[in-house]
Amino acid sequence: MTKKQGTILVIDDDEGVLHTARMILKKHFSEVSTFTSPHNLPVFLKNNQADVIILDMNFSRGVTSGHEGLEWLRKIKKIDPNLHVLVNTAYGDIDIAVEAMKAGAVDFLTKPWEKEKLLSTVLSIFELSKSKKELNQLRNKTKLLNQDLHRQFNDIIGQSKAMQDIFNAIEKIAETEANVLILGENGTGKELVARAIHQRSNRKKDSFIKVDLGAITESLFSSELFGHSKGAFTDARESRAGRFEIASGGSLFLDEIGNISANMQAKLLTVLQQREIVRVGSNKPIPIDIRLICATNRDIYKMVAQNTFRQDLLYRVNTVEINLPSLRERKEDIPLIANHYLEIYRVKYQKGPLQISQNTLDKLINYHWPGNIRELQHAIERAVIMSNGHKLLPSDFLLKNTGPQSSKNLPETLNIELLEKNAIETAIALAEGNLTKASEELGIGRTTLYRKMRRYGISV
Repeated sequence: MTKKQGTILVIDDDEGVLHTARMILKKHFSEVSTFTSPHNLPVFLKNNQADVIILDMNFSRGVTSGHEGLEWLRKIKKIDPNLHVLVNTAYGDIDIAVEAMKAGAVDFLTKPWEKEKLLSTVLSIFELSKSKKELNQLRNKTKLLNQDLHRQFNDIIGQSKAMQDIFNAIEKIAETEANVLILGENGTGKELVARAIHQRSNRKKDSFIKVDLGAITESLFSSELFGHSKGAFTDARESRAGRFEIASGGSLFLDEIGNISANMQAKLLTVLQQREIVRVGSNKPIPIDIRLICATNRDIYKMVAQNTFRQDLLYRVNTVEINLPSLRERKEDIPLIANHYLEIYRVKYQKGPLQISQNTLDKLINYHWPGNIRELQHAIERAVIMSNGHKLLPSDFLLKNTGPQSSKNLPETLNIELLEKNAIETAIALAEGNLTKASEELGIGRTTLYRKMRRYGISV
C-alpha cells in the first residue's frame, strides 16, 4: 500500500493515545509526529508543514473544561488560518465540540475512539486539506497569469524604430489564427512577444501553455506533448493529458523548436497536419484546437539547407515570422531598459534613490551584450546590490569580454570614416612620419594618402 505524502500531527497528554494513533496512522501517511504538550506547537509549525492536526482539549491534570484546547486551537488558527484541526473531546461533551467548530476546527472525535473512525476521519480531512491547497495554488497561478496577460507591453521595453515595428506586427498578427515563428538571439524577449500575441488574441480568456522543447528528452517528448494513458509505461500510474490537450482552446508556445530531433519533428508535423493527438498507450484520437507560437535562437533556414530541420515543418509553423533585434541593434533603447530594471531592483533590495551616471550609460551603450536584455537585467541587479552611493558607476559593472564577438576585439566605433581616420593616424605613427611607408602599410597610393589626410585634417 502506497503511503500518502503528508504530515499528521497528534497532540495529547496520554502516551497510550499517542502510541495508538502512531500505530494506526503510520501505515497510511509518510509522517506522523506526536507531542504530549501543545507548547511545542509554535516552533514545530514554524519549521514544518502539517496537513492535519489532532488536538486534545485538556492537558493539565484534573482539568476537563476543554478551555485549554480551545485556547490552543485559536493559537493554531492564528499561526495559520488554513491549518485543518481535528479535536478530541470526552464522550458526550457536545458543548465543547460545538465551541471548537466555531473556533475553526474541521471536525471532532469523541474518546475513546475506534480505529476505523479515526482513520476514516483523518483521511477525509487530509483529502480536504490537499484539495484546498491545490485550489489555492490554482487561484494564485490564475491570478498571476491574468496579471501577466493584461499588461500593455510593459515588459517589452523599447522606443526604437526596430521595436515599434515589432509592436505593430504583434497588433496585426494577434487577432488572426496564423501560426507564428519568433526568431531571435537568447535573451531578446521571445517569450514576452509570444505572451503579448496571446494577450491580444481572441483566445486570451483561455490558457497560454509554454513548452521548453530544449529541456525535453526524446524519450519523454510524446508523453509530455501528447499525454499518456494509465499503464502506458512503467511510471504511468494514471492517465495524463499532454500540453497540446491542455492548451486546446488557447495558445501553445513551443520554445526552442530548433533543438528537436528529426524523429520529434516528424511527430510534431503529423499532429499539426491532422489537428489531433493520440496519447501514448492509446489508439483514440483527440481533436485539438490551438494557436501555435514557436520560437528559436538558431538559424532555422540554415538548418533547413543542411537538412537538419524539415522544410515542411517550417512551412507549418511560420505562417507569420517575427525577427527580434538584438540589443546591440537597438542601442538607443539601452538607457530606457537599464532605468526600468534599476527601479525594480532598487525597490526589491530596499535601496534609496539611485541613478545611473552618464559615464555608466555610455559604457552600457558601447558594450555588445551577447546575452541581450537578460544579460543587461542581471548586470543592473548586481550593480544595485553592490552599489554604495546614490549613483551606479562604471566600476559597479563587471562586463566581461565573453562570447564570439568579444574575441574579435571589437573597436569602439564601427563608423567607416572614423575607422579609416584611425587607421591612417596609426600607420603614420608606426612609420614615424614617413608617408611612403605609411601608404605602403595602408595598401594605398601616396597621392590617395595625401587626399585622405586633407579630408580628415591629419597633419604630420
